[in-house]
Amino acid sequence: MEAFLISAGIVALAEMGDKTQLLALVLALRFRKPWPIVLGILVATLANHGLAGAVGVWVTEFVGPQYLRWFLGASFIGMAVWMLIPDAIDDEAESSPRWGVFGTTVVAFFLAEMGDKTQFATVMLTAKYQTYFGVVAGTTLGMMIADAPVVWLGERMTRLVPMRVVHTASALVFAALGIAALVTG
Repeated sequence: MEAFLISAGIVALAEMGDKTQLLALVLALRFRKPWPIVLGILVATLANHGLAGAVGVWVTEFVGPQYLRWFLGASFIGMAVWMLIPDAIDDEAESSPRWGVFGTTVVAFFLAEMGDKTQFATVMLTAKYQTYFGVVAGTTLGMMIADAPVVWLGERMTRLVPMRVVHTASALVFAALGIAALVTG
């Protein structure tokens, strides 16, 4: 349960102001059909984070515990720094609407998540907690917590909390996890 809750919280925080959250806003404003967009986000996230979780499992099988500890510590601290770099949405992230709202959302989100902070966090968290389903379910929930409200509430949400505050809080969480991994193993 710990892996699930921590994974959900970390990804929900990390996703604030992320390019996929911006993509959710763009799709919501463009198509104005929230349910296919939210379901598309869910499917794309399950596929993407499922693959990332599998990589995390693979890492734990081939890397010794001492190296894994240093890798995780450095990776979490790297994520803390990465959180302080703002994301921008690519014009290419928005796929052709020929696939419909659901299909466009699945393809756009899957591609936008490739190499993203939350995908990398899923790999690290799976390696740390060594529980595939708990982490993938948690990171997927975190993604939905961050992105689904944006689909329904749109631009009103972006005015509530400054993104700099959210990014700084996320960076502090990742830095603490990194230091904890290095100190406690």
